[in-house]
Amino acid sequence: MSELPNPLIPGFNPDPSCVLVDDIYYLVTSSFEYLPALPVYRSTDFVAWEHIGNVATREEQVGLARTVSGAGVWAPTIRYHDGVFHVIVSVMDSPRGCVVFTADDPAGPWSDGLTIDGIVGIDPDLAWDERGVAYVTYSALELDLVEGTGSHGGIRQARVDLEAGKALEEPRSLWSGTGLTAPEAPHLYLRNGYWYLLIAEGGTESGHSVSVARSSTIEGPFEGAPGNPVLSASGTGRPVQCTGHADLVRGPHGADLLVLLGTRRALAATPLGRETYVTGVEWIDGWPQPAPVDLDPHPEPLHEHFAFAEGTGLADPGWLSVGRMPTEVASVEERLGHLTIRAASGGIDAFRPDFVGRRQRHLKSVFETGIDPSDGRGGLGLRFDEDFTVALIAERAPGGRGTRVTARACLPALTQTWSAEVAGDRVGLRLVTDVPLNGKALSKSGDLIRLIVVEECGAETQLAALDGRFWSAETAAPFTGRVTGMFAEEGAVHFTEFRYHGEGRS
Repeated sequence: MSELPNPLIPGFNPDPSCVLVDDIYYLVTSSFEYLPALPVYRSTDFVAWEHIGNVATREEQVGLARTVSGAGVWAPTIRYHDGVFHVIVSVMDSPRGCVVFTADDPAGPWSDGLTIDGIVGIDPDLAWDERGVAYVTYSALELDLVEGTGSHGGIRQARVDLEAGKALEEPRSLWSGTGLTAPEAPHLYLRNGYWYLLIAEGGTESGHSVSVARSSTIEGPFEGAPGNPVLSASGTGRPVQCTGHADLVRGPHGADLLVLLGTRRALAATPLGRETYVTGVEWIDGWPQPAPVDLDPHPEPLHEHFAFAEGTGLADPGWLSVGRMPTEVASVEERLGHLTIRAASGGIDAFRPDFVGRRQRHLKSVFETGIDPSDGRGGLGLRFDEDFTVALIAERAPGGRGTRVTARACLPALTQTWSAEVAGDRVGLRLVTDVPLNGKALSKSGDLIRLIVVEECGAETQLAALDGRFWSAETAAPFTGRVTGMFAEEGAVHFTEFRYHGEGRS
């Protein structure tokens, strides 16, 4: 597996599902409260992956207008049948429920989506039996998002009519694992005369595991593998933890691969959230045996530069906003040489912030933007959810001469600020994340977040240095990850460019 990168898709990209069609791989991941939803990645060699589009590019496709953070678009499955690509997904805290989207081209456009009545749960899988009958297999989790409670009903399955959008029978119970908590993420495969059922159990955090069962028919009964769970990092010191929620696909050299979610720590915290990883699979006595997940020892840097005066605006599919499309929040005015965000709903800590951002994909990263705050107040911010944010905020200094820049760190019960006034009407804002070399001394801390203002003359002032463990999956939203970008709190705020530099994956 050393020839394949890990993480395969870095940054906030959990719950992967992958399909091979005409020697091309297509992979989708969860997106929760963000739009566009359901990113689609493409590869011909399982090494280089391109973000080619997103399944949901309109709010009405997924109904996220009032969805709370951490709910929304959960755990998709991508499959190909009779010349059509299908993505089935659960949209939590939304009237859409269990939805199937279809497309001729995975890059889009995708259909409006059809809700499947009678399927109540999460993590739906879509499979067709030997006669072409469609089945949805899912985890019967019922959640009360107001009370924060839920109950698992195990793995269930029903025949469905994909044209009428309904289950054709009362869902039956299938095999629900070894007794570990939270059986979920089922996927079905027909191999060598058996239907194999792959599931996750043990919860999506440190106990996350992969288990498998098989049956001679798609409806069961299923028999569990003798060595279940077949993959888990629980109780180990492996560099990739929380391994689970897996999908099986034939690799480019003919051997099976498992794509799955995992996490990597920066000292005492997991700042990037759950990412997509890959590992090899060996078949032993008719059962799949995945190898432990390794971390790539040869990281690759990444440089992105969006110069708004040159037309590099919001067309790239990696831009994100909360509950709205980025083009509803920001507009690129090439003639004036900037991107403008107008404050309407609130700053980065609002329920629906006026914010456009991108996933942080490296532990060592630099985000930068140039800002003209002459018509408003806003800046550069990092978001885990609305309660866990870090921001650099620029506004005209009192008296109208120069710029005041405030660094702000927000936690649910604490907000702290640091301010400075600098010359000039335009400034650069820089947010740097780093893993200190003296990690042993900081073993109870997270990564280091530094907030820096850059004057037009090039002079730099660091306003704050923060312990990143407070903006990580251990303390903030456990399902998503860091998204950093530009926002407005008041008036109209203009941005001249946006840069991202990631120094390797480790």
